Amino acid sequence: MTSEKSIDDLVQEWLELDQNPETRSEIEALAEAGNTKELELRLRNRIQFGTAGLRSKLQAGFSRMNDLTVLQASQGLAAYVVKTLPDALNRGIVIGHDHRHHSYDFARLTACAFIHKGFRVYYYDKLVHTPLVPFGVDVLSAACGVMITASHNPAPDNGYKVYWSNGCQIIKPHDKGISRSIDENLTPWIWDKNLVDRSELVIRPIENVEEKYYRALARFADGYKVSQSLRIMYTPMHGVGLPYMEKAASILGAKTDVNFFSVPEQIMPDPDFPSIKFPNPEEPGALDLAMKRADERGIKIVLASDPDADRFSAAINITNKGWHQLSGDEIGILFAYFIYHTTKVGDKSKLAMINSTASSQILKAFAEKEGFHYEETLTGFKWIGNKAIDLEKEGYRVPFAYEEAIGYMIEGIHDKDGIGAGVMFIKLLCWIDAQDIFGSSSGSGSGSASPADDIDALLEIIYSKYGYFKNRNSYYISPEPAITAKVFKYIRNLKSNSDGSYTYPQEVGGRKITRWRDLTVGYDSSTSDHIPLLPVSKSSEMITFELDNIVRVTLRGSGTEPKLKVYVEARSDKSMDHAQSIADKVWDALDHEWLRPEETGLLRT
Repeated sequence: MTSEKSIDDLVQEWLELDQNPETRSEIEALAEAGNTKELELRLRNRIQFGTAGLRSKLQAGFSRMNDLTVLQASQGLAAYVVKTLPDALNRGIVIGHDHRHHSYDFARLTACAFIHKGFRVYYYDKLVHTPLVPFGVDVLSAACGVMITASHNPAPDNGYKVYWSNGCQIIKPHDKGISRSIDENLTPWIWDKNLVDRSELVIRPIENVEEKYYRALARFADGYKVSQSLRIMYTPMHGVGLPYMEKAASILGAKTDVNFFSVPEQIMPDPDFPSIKFPNPEEPGALDLAMKRADERGIKIVLASDPDADRFSAAINITNKGWHQLSGDEIGILFAYFIYHTTKVGDKSKLAMINSTASSQILKAFAEKEGFHYEETLTGFKWIGNKAIDLEKEGYRVPFAYEEAIGYMIEGIHDKDGIGAGVMFIKLLCWIDAQDIFGSSSGSGSGSASPADDIDALLEIIYSKYGYFKNRNSYYISPEPAITAKVFKYIRNLKSNSDGSYTYPQEVGGRKITRWRDLTVGYDSSTSDHIPLLPVSKSSEMITFELDNIVRVTLRGSGTEPKLKVYVEARSDKSMDHAQSIADKVWDALDHEWLRPEETGLLRT
């Protein structure tokens, strides 16, 4: 929301509302220095509440994350939940926080607003990983949940993630409803970070919820136990994951410093992330230290979670090839293959798996060949989790879902869970070790030199059955939203009809476009009425198209970062190298013909 007030009036409004001396002094100093440019950035636009909640830099100002904007968001959320859900006050809210700067204070201010409104507050009084909030919403039958975290964002950021009563991140219409409610509740009702320590409405359920969480992981582990020879190196990346992953691994029989090792420099929660440039396991180089520590001990498997431990990554040291960090899609299809072959269900057609539109189509190919149900959703677990619930209501069993951005959902929670994914990966290693999946008679795996080689061999089995799918996924920095909008407008206008009807380009890189879906405008060439099956949003840019029925491309503007994301996936029946070659050529054509960084202002990474 953009204010029409003068900058002086906005400064005065901030000083009237903000009760934090530090952030008040920030704005006062900027005003005294006459730094109108910075004041405009901080005060002109209000931080937008979307389906991911809030996320921004930790600074003073209406567009940033700070005590005032968190309190305003909490007041708006509390007012909306009371108005929308029956018995909301009694059902209550679950509140958790990670280790980032000001997370502790933001959680206490969130509790303050809900206590003032009369809510029962389930307050986690320790550092928790994000999945424990939606899990808590489910097991406590709460009306909603809030997790204070910026996940894998840079150190100067923080965020405010909201879960609805079904244990999923919010989707329409709740995002818009909550946003309006925030605008109607901007004046602080109360400002007391210590109220959570005095109120009789506060319950501290962390021990009970954690016990139930580990019990759920034990059911999922299903009796699998690691062999004495299996050894794993784990990094929580200076986040909150270590106690959770260590406990989860122990359920599978892994013993600390025997089977389960951790990167010593990265085990303690540290909001400044001192040993890594960017706290995201996907980023190149993020796992370098973990690999180095693994090499020192002769360990071939590295596992990682992002700082709030809702995402998961893994790397394998393959004999004669060296370290390979598995992509989100590689882990996804490994998990899907494993779950398909181990899930007990009478009718496989009632088994369902889900991935996002930016994820690999190999899961769809797998489903079509084996006969289980497949669904595609928009990017983000707000869509995946809610789709899983819908399918469960229709009688499907949904044991697994994923998105390529290293997010994995296991049965029992409707959000991504890096700890649950860690259990899945260790369980997969146990299964490979115990089964005759490589055609040997020993039943002890592939006879390879290491579990890393077993993973590599299993991927080859999967590709030989369902096709070689290789992607080239990355992003361009888009310094301003207007640049992203300009790029998408250019693409849509590459071909136009004289009557003004919607049309789209016919080719790129010499390949014919065989399907086109624009989820911003609301057009799909593959449906009889040209209306997309997936939700349309005019506020977000997203186009997906196929080339010669063997390449799939998605272009989308990020909702939380200054990025234009590009996903290119090619399929080959020959080899992975052939698929990669196709994907690379299409990427280069997109860069040269459509995205044109030298002309548009996009920045290559």
